[in-house]
Amino acid sequence: MTVKAAKKAAEPAAKKKAKAKTDKKSQADDVGAFMKALDHPLKKEIETVRKAILGVGPKIAQGVKWNSVSFRVDDYFATVNLRSLDAVQLVFHRGAKVKKDGRKLKLDDPNGLVKWLSDDRCLVTLGAGKAAKDNMPAFRKIVAAWVAQL
Repeated sequence: MTVKAAKKAAEPAAKKKAKAKTDKKSQADDVGAFMKALDHPLKKEIETVRKAILGVGPKIAQGVKWNSVSFRVDDYFATVNLRSLDAVQLVFHRGAKVKKDGRKLKLDDPNGLVKWLSDDRCLVTLGAGKAAKDNMPAFRKIVAAWVAQL
């Protein structure tokens, strides 16, 4: 293969990578605008949770999905439950639909934050105010463990 042919073959991959970076920034901008407009009593705590999730690993991205702030690696794995007004809650999942592959995800949960909804879907409740802040170290571990199983 000539150098010219190799460069030409690499162009689609480079364009795809550049598009992925643009998409990631665009989605982050969408979340920023969404959060700015959000009228929710736990907005401050939700912002803290956003930063905590994004801080777990560089591959985690955010976007507005299902009318809420959601997080993904390849597919979306967590979504803030904005219907809860007295405690910050997130639904952890493996995408939009329950996967029927027989996998049962597991999480270490010494603080009792997790309520399993199915084998691969759970509701994580952090609380509000001081309780949410106190639960943040355990929450970060839950996020890391969930992402590791995807």
